[in-house]
Amino acid sequence: MPEGTGGTPPRTLAEALRTQSDDSLAALLRARPDLLTPVPSDLSQLATRAGTRASVVRALERLDRFTLQTAEALAVAPEPAPYETLRALLTGDEGDPRIEAALPCAVRTLRDRALIWGGDDRLRLVRTARELLAPSPTHPSPTGLGPTVAEATSGMSPGRLQEILAAARLPSTHDPVSAVASLTALFTDRTRMAALLDTAPMEALSVLDRLVWGPPYGEVTSSPTPPVQWLRDRGLLLPATTRTVVLPREAALHLRAGRAHRTPEPVAPDVAPRASEVAGGSAGGSLGGSLGSSASGSAGGSANAGNRAHIVDSTAAAQAYTTLATVEELAKDWNEGGPNVLRAGGLSVRDLKRTAAALDVSESVAAFWVELAYTAGLLATDGEPDERYAPTPAYDDWQELSSPERWARLATAWLTATRTAGLVGSQDSKGRTLAALGPDLDRGPAPEVRRRILELLATLPEGTAPDPESLLARLRWERPLRGASSAGRSDDLRSRLAAWTLNEAEMLGVTGRGAISSHGRALLARSSPDGRDTRAADTRAAGTRTTDTRAADAGLGGPRSGDGGVTGAGRGGPRPADGGLGGPRPGDGAVRTSAELTAAGLRAAAALAPLLPEPLDHVLLQADLTAVAPGPLLRPLAELLSIAADVESKGGATVYRFTPGSVRRALDAGQSASDLHDFLKAHSRTPVPQPLAYLIDDVARKHGHLRVGSASAYVRCDDEAVLDEIVADKRSQGLRLRRLAPTVLSAHADPTTLLDGLRTMGFAPAAESAEGDVMITRAHAHRTPPRAAPAPVPDGPPVPDTTLLGAAVRAIKAGDLAATVVRKPVQVPEPSAPLSAAAVAAAAAAAAGNGELPRTTSAETLATVQAAAMTGSAVWIGYVNADGAASQRVIAPVRVEGGYVTAYDHTADEIRTYPLHRITGVAELADDPA
Repeated sequence: MPEGTGGTPPRTLAEALRTQSDDSLAALLRARPDLLTPVPSDLSQLATRAGTRASVVRALERLDRFTLQTAEALAVAPEPAPYETLRALLTGDEGDPRIEAALPCAVRTLRDRALIWGGDDRLRLVRTARELLAPSPTHPSPTGLGPTVAEATSGMSPGRLQEILAAARLPSTHDPVSAVASLTALFTDRTRMAALLDTAPMEALSVLDRLVWGPPYGEVTSSPTPPVQWLRDRGLLLPATTRTVVLPREAALHLRAGRAHRTPEPVAPDVAPRASEVAGGSAGGSLGGSLGSSASGSAGGSANAGNRAHIVDSTAAAQAYTTLATVEELAKDWNEGGPNVLRAGGLSVRDLKRTAAALDVSESVAAFWVELAYTAGLLATDGEPDERYAPTPAYDDWQELSSPERWARLATAWLTATRTAGLVGSQDSKGRTLAALGPDLDRGPAPEVRRRILELLATLPEGTAPDPESLLARLRWERPLRGASSAGRSDDLRSRLAAWTLNEAEMLGVTGRGAISSHGRALLARSSPDGRDTRAADTRAAGTRTTDTRAADAGLGGPRSGDGGVTGAGRGGPRPADGGLGGPRPGDGAVRTSAELTAAGLRAAAALAPLLPEPLDHVLLQADLTAVAPGPLLRPLAELLSIAADVESKGGATVYRFTPGSVRRALDAGQSASDLHDFLKAHSRTPVPQPLAYLIDDVARKHGHLRVGSASAYVRCDDEAVLDEIVADKRSQGLRLRRLAPTVLSAHADPTTLLDGLRTMGFAPAAESAEGDVMITRAHAHRTPPRAAPAPVPDGPPVPDTTLLGAAVRAIKAGDLAATVVRKPVQVPEPSAPLSAAAVAAAAAAAAGNGELPRTTSAETLATVQAAAMTGSAVWIGYVNADGAASQRVIAPVRVEGGYVTAYDHTADEIRTYPLHRITGVAELADDPA
């Protein structure tokens, strides 16, 4: 067992932490980073902070189900509890090899996270954790156990205790304490307890069966039934309130055969393949068997698996291309200034519906695309007084990248984002509807859940999709909801995040047909220090382990020095990287730097590149005024074609239709009829159909025949008959036209309204400037000022890096040295005058050396420091800095002059200079730490 000071067992968590190595303390701070903010001054402060309610709750929430069950069992065990007692509570009287193999790793995890301390013969749960996990009337234990006999009988009259002893045929005692001990001994004695229950009526046993697995409380009337009365007389049911009885813990454990949990889960559930794929694999295997060759069957299975992987990659690549097209279409829709920003932030329901209609998707899917572009920094608010959403300058840079690189940027942004598009449309705790791009969509666990889901998908064979229920079951096992872990809830945040992740990964192209793609695996991979890709190693490590492997990893070998020869808790032997819990521990070391994310994105882009089709430089023109693009087009071709024609259908091939309106749009953008003819001839693999050529020439001939300017607005035309036709048309009455000259009409409408009205009447007017020149109308690309992508909101403090951990551990241990170093007692001189009570207390504290800041006079401080500088010894000082913060330090003075002391500070591990007037006191050390 670990030893405390003076070779004795540790009496507190702080003493247990003092026995830990630097690596163990660094592992604790890495697993519980909230303990590091701010850096504790010493190990006592670290232990205090580790026992606070908020920190303990956070640590418990990050335990897997079996480790949490181990802590729950320890909470109902006597304190301190030997390892054998804990094992008996989990395995029961019959034993369970799987639990015995997994328990050492669970105990080690709890000890490494400072949730338990002490040797294997004296395991103690941190007090706050015991208060959270132990059963109480207001907070039932997940084990379903009730209070002990001693807790349930506190306050019971001695006479009533003697009546219970008599009914249970136990000898009477002289005091309540011995009476409770006698009753407890009866309930914990298997033989005597079985004999007592053999005499119980069958109805009484039925009552116990209903209470044994919890909840242990039941209501009774003022006149209980005979079976209930029989149980009350013998203490098997003890009063909790005037109308409530409870089954004592010791009696319940006997009825449970010693088990604290009804269903311990020592091994993580496997992620199973989807039922359809299992059936397909079985069919393929039986087919191979019917051919009479196991080798051919194996080859057929491998070919089938390879075919599935190819289909998955192709499907995911097609969806990745759709992702790029959708984001570009969204940015094009918002190119001239998107929808307005709500006063509370976000997108209105009406604008979201309009965006969904423009993208031809549902509102929930549109919310995902909008949030994805916003998370990647491609969309933002423009900051104008009439604030609107618009593409950012980063969007233009993004468009210059290759298609695989553009997808990789979107995928990495999605993987690390805390914004959760699935929440759009739901309500917050105050009943307010959450809007897309709103301020309340961040959920800290989202990145961890997304990454963990993809890691679990990567454990399956390539091309294999998981069964969603088994995937959710594995996720709940790794992060159970304390108090509801057995309820099978599916509406908790992590389960919803998992479901959203599966859908979003499919839409984004990370997965295809439910299975992770090759570029999705590359997105998860890390590079080893020598630059190698660690995808295969990560996938193998993430797989579930068998019981035998876990037992070997548990370290059931010889005892470690200082363990007192007790090997049950698995403190010796090899230690698996994942804690023996079947795969990388979720949340541990999952944080990656921006450089690692960039490298992963480049690997994913390289894996995706062969799967995406090359952009084409041609289309196929058809006689029905359509053009077919058999694949993605080069950007200049796609941009001009989107102006000159309307998209009619999308899919593997995009169909564009030429209309008079689309041709006029191209002419308005500055193209001439000859330009359009030349463009189509250059980029069409088929001859330009005659109907299309006639359409272009006809629209061009009419285009600009009418000229619209601003008077408020006017129309002029050299052909008076055309103006006569316009005036006579009833559809022009809303424009309120008036003839100013034979070739000029004026209107009360503005030029834009006049242009639209004439176009609806079948004319092709052109806008002109004040000088009479035709105005070319192009879409104005509105851009926001440079904006950074929204920063993720982490779930708690970030995991510190190795450098910070090393510095923090050194500072904590140095501060602990200053706080616990043995000092020479201070001689308190006889006062010439009576001292105040405060002065007497300060002198007594200094003489006792109880860890408080020393108090000495200025002359004593100067003399002690000068003597230490001459002898080269170390002293213990109290110091108050310029901010008024007091601290304790161990220094070795080197030079004392000018009111300053220059010394080597053991606490800071460096040479420092201190003003003498800020030293509150000094004391010599009994032993020089140097």
